[in-house]
Parts: sequence; C-alpha cells; structure tokens
Amino acid sequence: MWVAKPIYESLPYFYLFAGAVALAASMYVDHWYWPTICFVLGVLCLVAGVVVLLKRRDARLDARRTRQS
Repeated sequence: MWVAKPIYESLPYFYLFAGAVALAASMYVDHWYWPTICFVLGVLCLVAGVVVLLKRRDARLDARRTRQS
C-alpha cells in the first residue's frame, strides 16, 4: 500500500500524539473499563511510534552507508 509522503512521514508523530492523548484520557475517564483500555492503547501507540521512528532512522543510516561505499 502506497501512502503520500507527507502522511507517511507524519505517521509516527501521529502515533505518539494519539498515545499521549489516550494516556491523558485514562486519567480522566472513569466509566467501566475505559481507563484500562485507554492506558493500554496509549502505551501501545507510544511504543509503535517509537519503534517506527527508530526503524526509519536505522534504515536511513543504512541507506546512507551503502551510498557512501
């Protein structure tokens, strides 16, 4: 699946923002299991955002190294 470059580049930041919002919501929501759901979703989004950022950084470093060689 191909995505436009601005969307592709902003995706990890969206994950991080959504994770922060979900974690903040887990502190204020007090109905049924929503605090737990928001907390787990927030942590998963934050981890996904960090993983995507690190994978892209590593891929870009590897690409730069192969071009220099």
